[in-house]
Amino acid sequence: MNWSEEVSATSMVQQSSAPTAHATQDRRHNAIVLAGVQVDFPDPRGGTRTVLTDIDLSIPAGEFTAVVGRSGCGKTTLLNMVAGLVEPTKGTVSVVGEKPRSARHHLGFMPARDALLPWRSALRNVEYGLELRGMGKAERRSIARRWLNAVHLDEAEKLWPWQLSQGMRQRVALARTWALDPDVLLMDEPFAALDVNTRLSVQEEFLQLWQREEHRTVIFVTHDLGEAVALADRVVLMGEGKVLDDVRVELDRPRDLATIAGDSRYQSIYERLRAQLH
Repeated sequence: MNWSEEVSATSMVQQSSAPTAHATQDRRHNAIVLAGVQVDFPDPRGGTRTVLTDIDLSIPAGEFTAVVGRSGCGKTTLLNMVAGLVEPTKGTVSVVGEKPRSARHHLGFMPARDALLPWRSALRNVEYGLELRGMGKAERRSIARRWLNAVHLDEAEKLWPWQLSQGMRQRVALARTWALDPDVLLMDEPFAALDVNTRLSVQEEFLQLWQREEHRTVIFVTHDLGEAVALADRVVLMGEGKVLDDVRVELDRPRDLATIAGDSRYQSIYERLRAQLH
């Protein structure tokens, strides 16, 4: 596993606790605030390269925000900064009222690759984060089975990752993330590796879960404008390390992903964002 996958499997569950009273209160306000943020990385020549600059972004608790843009625009760096993996060079970042590293027990991280552990069955992969939190076997197994059932994989609990299709693997990863009961979900191109039909199926599974529990704040990084507009309450468009546009998606919920592209409001937002990418 690479470092971002290790976050999804381990670092987000190292601090065990239920959501605190402070976090519950914070849900009524901004869950994530970036103020005057700049991120510089060293370059091979001994200088620095600015990846993000002048980022001011507030995400209310319970909002589904998609971050879109071309490769290299800084969207994954922004996500990793919220996760506490990247420190801002300038400015401040807060997550549920805390510094990102202190807030990790409120976070769930789902990367593009499923990062399932090959020596664990589907059920035991879902249990993994709960096990690291020190939860007893009976309780964590009950929670894991509930979430496998929620993504329609209850009959696959004894299967090994190599026995699962890519779509099934990603649904197991979704169940594993959700089992941690995070206040904030950070998702980095989570469906990008799936074929078109499987992708729509897993998107629908995820959206149904989120719409049933809308208290969860989501930052969803994607390069796919259609996916962003179809899923999110708001789309933040990035380019060259800056926020180029910030658009509300006023589409009714629940949404039918199979037909939403025919809605004139969807088309208007899509065209507005696409024009700025070109």
